[in-house]
Amino acid sequence: MGQPVVHFEVVGDDNEKLHAFYGGLFDWKIDTDNPVGYGIIDRESNLSADGIGIGGGIMGSKEMEGSHVTFYVEVPDVESALAKAEELGGTRVMGPDQVPGGPVLGMVNDPEGHMVGVVQAQA
Repeated sequence: MGQPVVHFEVVGDDNEKLHAFYGGLFDWKIDTDNPVGYGIIDRESNLSADGIGIGGGIMGSKEMEGSHVTFYVEVPDVESALAKAEELGGTRVMGPDQVPGGPVLGMVNDPEGHMVGVVQAQA
């Protein structure tokens, strides 16, 4: 069995513009009530009639290198996944990093430069 995509993320320069665009286009309810204003799209509020869907996030960030859209895959161990990605021709971008009060994350670029996130499965 493969490992599931559990989160998506849109990062760009203008938080408000991104929230207005994606909220308006897909009728997403975006919650920014957190210390960094990260726009959380709650999974349970955005499911298909069959219960299909994942949650995600939208943020404007001048600190990140360029705008990007990525997805996060749940893995048993972030360090192992990052090392395997490097063996397969990818490049480690960050991690493993512990999110305060949250999961362990990592990011890689695939061999063509597409950014992919990995998140450690919660026990």
